[in-house]
Amino acid sequence: MHSAITVTPAQLPGLLLHVAVARPVFLWGAPGIGKSSLVRDFADSLGLECVTLVGTQLAAEDLIGVPELRDGRSRFAPPESIARDEPYCLFLDELNSSSPEVQKAFYSLILDRRIGAYELPPGSIVIGAGNRSSDNALARPMASALVNRLIHVHLRAAWADWSAWAREAGIHQWVLGYLTERPDHLWSAPPKVEEPFSTPRSWHMLSDALRSYGDGIDEETVGLLAAGTLTPAHATAFGGYVKIVRHRYGLDAIVRGDAGWPSRPDDRDLLYFLAEAFRARLIKDLPAGKAHASANLRQFAHRAKAMLVELSELSLECGRLVIAPDNDGHPVLPAWFLVEVSRDLPRLVAARA
Repeated sequence: MHSAITVTPAQLPGLLLHVAVARPVFLWGAPGIGKSSLVRDFADSLGLECVTLVGTQLAAEDLIGVPELRDGRSRFAPPESIARDEPYCLFLDELNSSSPEVQKAFYSLILDRRIGAYELPPGSIVIGAGNRSSDNALARPMASALVNRLIHVHLRAAWADWSAWAREAGIHQWVLGYLTERPDHLWSAPPKVEEPFSTPRSWHMLSDALRSYGDGIDEETVGLLAAGTLTPAHATAFGGYVKIVRHRYGLDAIVRGDAGWPSRPDDRDLLYFLAEAFRARLIKDLPAGKAHASANLRQFAHRAKAMLVELSELSLECGRLVIAPDNDGHPVLPAWFLVEVSRDLPRLVAARA
């Protein structure tokens, strides 16, 4: 399930405060963007205990309970985790990953707030969450009867929200510094193959691993940890960023002409990161129309072409990366700049084509 209308983590609590207290909510989102922790934090803000049931770990009888005799009649006794006397938040995690039988067992609990003779205490709330089938995660089609029993909310990762949380949570300075420069690397779509990919969760894991090693961690180990948690391209770029931080080697120095592009074979990851940072700088600073460029920006554009020549002499691949279109084939740099590049750097443009 997809929606063009999404909410950020900062917007979610206010929405749940008005919606979840009235009707059950299902929270859709990609893996690793913090759905579970957001629900737990919301329950805590209301002073409610959060009871989590994981759909993939349940059988239908885990919800319905077992029969017992009372006054000569049998009745189902729901499990202790659900049958509580005080109001609470029932969090149905990975609900759409559960079997059809388990999904069916949830029907009355979600809509009628009861299982058998047991009814959720007044003031309780029910929130479900799950990944989308397009995320290459374990997800089953949700039956229409279940879909129609829930209010659906779609969550997206947001750098501003995550960075505010990260500063309070003590995320490692290298992770926070890198993502400040490349906020677009906070999240990447899950790949179709079995390899790590970047999410707020995986950046948090990398931060924890870096803190465990301490300041004496060597660059090889940094690369190993990054490769084990992030999208391969992001892992390479992160390794380059760490070298910059440690050796005070930055893009600004190259733009000023105080330094050149790194040329050692073992600085390949550093060169790749700087090329990506250079591309991001061009996207950010160059205006759509040349007529709107100030004298300083025209001078920067002239310097940028010279830097592209120098970069392409070291690595045609990195030079090509700077001017490459987006994933849909659309140019990301201004047309007037690309025209000048094609005129002055035909070899680079030919390689791009």
